[in-house]
Amino acid sequence: QVQLVESGGGLVQPGGSLRLSCAASGSIRSILDMGWYRQAPGKERELVAVIGNGDSTNYLDFVKGRFTISRDNAKNTVTLQMNSLKPEDTAVYYCNALINTGWTTENYWGQGTQVTVSS
Repeated sequence: QVQLVESGGGLVQPGGSLRLSCAASGSIRSILDMGWYRQAPGKERELVAVIGNGDSTNYLDFVKGRFTISRDNAKNTVTLQMNSLKPEDTAVYYCNALINTGWTTENYWGQGTQVTVSS
């Protein structure tokens, strides 16, 4: 079994910062892409940022220049540093990882963490 556990969500004022972290554990042989998605009420889940195991990155246009994704391959963790937060960033944020367990390669999801940007 593989688990992704997120931490770091919360309430922040517009212009503030938050740091989300996600740790993968379990039967992991290798982790390919790691990323963060978000889903706001009444909206589809969308990709926020993704980082490959070669550290290539891709971002949602709306967060470019404000969010930074990074990973620690030794610890199987991925982090999303969010700066200059806007009310439109309010959503549940989900960690995602494409993981090779040695038997299969599958997408795994965290349980989600709430980010609320409000004054």
